[in-house]
Amino acid sequence: MSSTRAVFCGVLALGIVLTTLPAEARFGKRSTSSEESKDDDKKVHEATAVGQDEDDDDDLGSSSGDSSSASSSSDIGLAVDFFALIFAVGNHRAPLAAEIVPEGEVSQLRHAAPISLRTGLQGGLMGGGGAFDLFLGLEGYQFGVDGQLTGLSLPTDDGTPGTDSITLWEAHLTWAVIARERARLRAEAGVSGATAPDISFVGLSLAASFEACVVGPLDVEARMQITPFPHRELDASAALALHLGALVLRGGYRGLVLDDAGLVDGIVHRDIFGGPYFGLGLTF
Repeated sequence: MSSTRAVFCGVLALGIVLTTLPAEARFGKRSTSSEESKDDDKKVHEATAVGQDEDDDDDLGSSSGDSSSASSSSDIGLAVDFFALIFAVGNHRAPLAAEIVPEGEVSQLRHAAPISLRTGLQGGLMGGGGAFDLFLGLEGYQFGVDGQLTGLSLPTDDGTPGTDSITLWEAHLTWAVIARERARLRAEAGVSGATAPDISFVGLSLAASFEACVVGPLDVEARMQITPFPHRELDASAALALHLGALVLRGGYRGLVLDDAGLVDGIVHRDIFGGPYFGLGLTF
């Protein structure tokens, strides 16, 4: 992969909007708690400047009509070029992408690319509510970095109206134990955190992930992450991923176990969630 393409991928990743959904769960929440009611938000009404009327706005709109249409045409052209680039590049072109090395030998890339950047969004149903993920990773032939942010939105455990929110995050260093054109197995280590209604945790995090070609642009993916202390977290998933150039469409099933080890109020609160998820991403 050229350095120009790597720079493009980095800029593209910075443009993704970071969004975390609220979540509700028993994990990290006191057994007996009371919430204060919030005041209604005050409505703010915009005022019209003195001496300005609606006719002035109409004149400005008509004078800028031509420039707006030209700008729209330019934007459409840029969008077409962007999507053409997305579908034309990536490490997962079919048949397997190949690169001619200086010695003249053909080196298969696929899951053994010298450098790869991946990013994306995914979400699905979980625990009567939903889960939303944002992930970003930069990886060389063997070593890399990986990060993920998860927002959970779940119904309250005591049946009261509203939702609770749990935010999970992790930051890992990765090592490709196996890096072949058709398969990649990673070992990961780093830190993870959880923010619940009444407590926050930060602890050691370990993970393993696997990707392998099934047929053509179709891959199978599996991942398991565990945090043994201070809280206990187990996050496992398996999915099928369809690679269309740099664009990746995936869908699978995810299971999540959260245990606060009784650190909130001396009572162990444990939640076990599971459900399907779907997502899209970019891999260069």
